[in-house]
Amino acid sequence: MKSRNSRLDRFISQHSEFAMSDVRLLLAQGRILVDGCVAQSIQQRVSEFSRVVLDDNCLQDKQPIYLMLHKPKGVVSATKDGKHKTVLDLIDHPEKNDLHIVGRLDFNTTGLLLLTNDGAWSRKLSLPETKLPKTYEVTLSKRLNADYMAAFREGIYFGYEGITTQPASLEILSDYSARLSLVEGKYHQVKRMFGFFDNEVLALHRVSVGAITLGPLAPGSSRLLTQDEIDQSSKN
Repeated sequence: MKSRNSRLDRFISQHSEFAMSDVRLLLAQGRILVDGCVAQSIQQRVSEFSRVVLDDNCLQDKQPIYLMLHKPKGVVSATKDGKHKTVLDLIDHPEKNDLHIVGRLDFNTTGLLLLTNDGAWSRKLSLPETKLPKTYEVTLSKRLNADYMAAFREGIYFGYEGITTQPASLEILSDYSARLSLVEGKYHQVKRMFGFFDNEVLALHRVSVGAITLGPLAPGSSRLLTQDEIDQSSKN
């Protein structure tokens, strides 16, 4: 998801009756405010969340939205789908159609899903170099043992792509359940890592993304992130 921003003169020409060539005069007359300050340059960058006012007429006043959803099983991580219920169908927010998904979950995977209208924020969280840890609770069909922990720590080789997964942390919770934390998101990665041991994943539930945790949020419910959660995620 690309972040939308443009030069001030282009923005004014796209959102008012003035041409780009008129903007220098508007600036000289102090008629343009960006985020409450008198604009000074036609080259000033205007982001999708900049508040722009021309002659007391607000041209843009869009607020960033950061939201978490407890995705239930059987819901598609998409904004549109012709056959299945999507995560947007579960959200009650007046601007939900402006949101996009930050890191999808499979159809039958449950847990924490993040949505936003801030392209720069979602891109930062999704970049491989950010190494943002994602933590899952996993239920398996066969018993676990210490061999899993060692193999996940060293990395699992995926022959189809010819790659080895980055080191992952595995905590065994019981004979058939574990908590897994990893910093990448290859195709069906968790299922394939346990598949290395011929152990089928029966249930997969994401409990956290970086410093953001799902907590007691009920399945199918959503809420806005707190400012502290937004700030903590931005530190990664």
